[in-house]
Amino acid sequence: MFLKPRPLDRYVFAEWWNIFVATALGFPILVIVIDLVDHLTDYLNRNIPPGNIALSYIFWLPDSMFLVLPAAVLFATVFSIGAFTRHSEITAAKASGISFYRLTAPIYVGATLACGLGLLLSWLVPITNAKRSELLQESQFKTGTDRYNFTYAGTEGRVYRVSALSSQRHTIDGLEIERKGNGADYPTVILTANHGTWTPAHGWELARGVVHVVPDSNRNFTIQFDSVHDNRFRETPADLMAIPRKPEDMGYRDLTRYIRAAERSGGDAAELRVERAQKIAVPVTCIIIVMFGASLATSTKRGGAAYGVGVSLATTIAFLMLIQLTKGVGNKGLIPPDLAAWVPNVLFGVAGAFLLFRVRT
Repeated sequence: MFLKPRPLDRYVFAEWWNIFVATALGFPILVIVIDLVDHLTDYLNRNIPPGNIALSYIFWLPDSMFLVLPAAVLFATVFSIGAFTRHSEITAAKASGISFYRLTAPIYVGATLACGLGLLLSWLVPITNAKRSELLQESQFKTGTDRYNFTYAGTEGRVYRVSALSSQRHTIDGLEIERKGNGADYPTVILTANHGTWTPAHGWELARGVVHVVPDSNRNFTIQFDSVHDNRFRETPADLMAIPRKPEDMGYRDLTRYIRAAERSGGDAAELRVERAQKIAVPVTCIIIVMFGASLATSTKRGGAAYGVGVSLATTIAFLMLIQLTKGVGNKGLIPPDLAAWVPNVLFGVAGAFLLFRVRT
């Protein structure tokens, strides 16, 4: 049963939300301005139209907002509750029989919405980053014509493992393509080929290989071929030569497939696992950080706005440092990678619960 929002709830939520939106957009815009100043000359030297440069930064906004969301929630919580404290609005609410926990309930609703926004951004970032890279012509400014022993996450759930690629000769050697299935109606398909040649007119022609169709663990149909055209293999040699997508530029499902491919090929996927877990852990921090910020905000009356800024910045810096520290520990395998991404949430959650328990309600 949901409680009907009261005027006080709408007032608290509006005050919190205004600060949250200003912070969530303000920080990324500041980062964008700094990055533009640093790289504008490079972009102009590439003869990239100014309109494309401007549009590329719009597409970069989701990526720059993702890690800022917990900080934006913290700032909004500290400043809104701090203002309520300084103006004696919390005291008035308590005198009316409204507890501190009930008064701050709309803020938790806002933090939940911020968490949902973070999950949406984690899905959106790979799409917008790819569009930004296209606008800035990143793939046209990479050096080298050969690439060896790499894994490439393609479209439609396909994973390519390549022994050698020459973008100059348009050839590929030692290729394995895997598309994971889910049963007899959509079986797993694994194609291996000794050699392949790409032409603009026909795409990839693969030579001397085998196709395995695996409906389930008990069946494996094998087809040998001398040559075959793979119509699903649409990536050009230039596409395959591109620097591998960063983990943050892949969606959760693509990253999962990439992790499985890396582990099957004997690679270390600890760093990828940490990055994948953070796609969920960072948005969830928006909810946990409210407990921490709400208890700290009740003491901002002593120092006013300056105290609130100091507390928020110090906590944000500590949070970001903790993320990097636990990420490094997880990457080295000192603790389980999936756990490493959640350690900051656990620590801030415990500290926030303790501080919130001590608040006079």
